[in-house]
Amino acid sequence: MKNKRNQQLEKLNRLLEFPKEVCSNVPKIIITGFDEMIIENFKGILEYEEFYIRINTYIGIININGYQLNLENMTDDDIKITGKIESFDFERIIDEGE
Repeated sequence: MKNKRNQQLEKLNRLLEFPKEVCSNVPKIIITGFDEMIIENFKGILEYEEFYIRINTYIGIININGYQLNLENMTDDDIKITGKIESFDFERIIDEGE
């Protein structure tokens, strides 16, 4: 039942031409050079150090590595990370329905 509902919502979103991140919990990541990253649709902060940040999202975990990392701005919907970003990667959550 859940899968059919998701298919109906996706079809409606395509018809209305909404961006996927607006109508779902899919994170959107905006990177500006090596010094700034904005993550929209996040769930929470798992770890926060000056050299390492882990952000929980609805589809997995985003790991950010660097130095002088700072959580600049944070709202219920997005988070801005500044500092010297060297790398980032994803830990995907495997859905049991897949």
